[in-house]
Amino acid sequence: MKYLITGGCGFLGSNLAHEVLKRNEQLVVFDNLFRNHTEKNLAWLQTLGKFEYYRSDIRNFDDVSYVIKKEKPDVVFHVAGQVAMTTSLDRPRLDFEINAVGSHNLLENIRLHSPKTKVVYSSTNKVYGDLEYLKYEESPTRYLTPEFPKGFAENVNLDFRTPYGCSKGAADQYMKDYYKCFGVETVTFRHSSIYGGRQFSTFDQGWIGWFVEKALAQQNKSEKSFTIAGSGKQVRDVLYSSDLIDCYFQAVEHIAETKGESFNIGGGFENSLSLLELFQLLEKKLSIKMNFEKLAPRESDQKVFIADITKAKQKFKWEPKISKDQGIDRMIDWVGSIKKG
Repeated sequence: MKYLITGGCGFLGSNLAHEVLKRNEQLVVFDNLFRNHTEKNLAWLQTLGKFEYYRSDIRNFDDVSYVIKKEKPDVVFHVAGQVAMTTSLDRPRLDFEINAVGSHNLLENIRLHSPKTKVVYSSTNKVYGDLEYLKYEESPTRYLTPEFPKGFAENVNLDFRTPYGCSKGAADQYMKDYYKCFGVETVTFRHSSIYGGRQFSTFDQGWIGWFVEKALAQQNKSEKSFTIAGSGKQVRDVLYSSDLIDCYFQAVEHIAETKGESFNIGGGFENSLSLLELFQLLEKKLSIKMNFEKLAPRESDQKVFIADITKAKQKFKWEPKISKDQGIDRMIDWVGSIKKG
């Protein structure tokens, strides 16, 4: 099998690439190294095995065309993307070009030049909008959605908000439509929060890693306090990267059941955390007190998103194996290692 990974030097892409190399399959990496630290992930991958690397831009139709024509991959893991809500608000045109135009460039070139290629797309829970129409309750540490005790299934109404939600949502729907209209075998994953090794978190992307970094800074007394957006009761289900890698490969192995489908993918209710609950975990694990200040909530931030992963369990027998407690331990180790290095 030949795997092409767009955004193959990012967090998710480099983990997927690592797994392809472990399986001794053919690997093609497509990445323009636009995002900070992607060059570090490329260098790491180059220590693990041989693969074809294209420093190419998903926004450029000709770049995509050249690679698809030449490589004709069996599978594309399409994880190239602009992933920060804040960036989409600051630079909406860039966000559109990367997420919407880039995804269409890929689909159209597959339709024209490699129609048997299977595509697994990294979409987002933001296609469901801010979910402000729901009824919320509050506990001391989190918001609750009593109408959705297991989380949100794929039949929740789509509601694109913010440039990020619009660009990812457009690509999400193009994936489904290229299957319906042209028979391109696509699978769409609407992700909740993902974390793990090879993730270089920032203030606006990768919140688990970012707050682990803040906790370690408070442990070694290099920072006295930090800020959070909103009350801290916002909830997400968190999924460790190794579980997500299994998800991508299992979806391809069960393509007869997954093609043309969308799946909400996350850690599920058992692995849900609010910011305040994450802080409690970190305080216990690191024997510290998390000192922080609250800012205004982020625009269109969901109070709660927990993926109901029932459909993925039923269709391709996938479910997470790494608990949030185990995953946070691993994330502490990873963030500590990059700070030392």
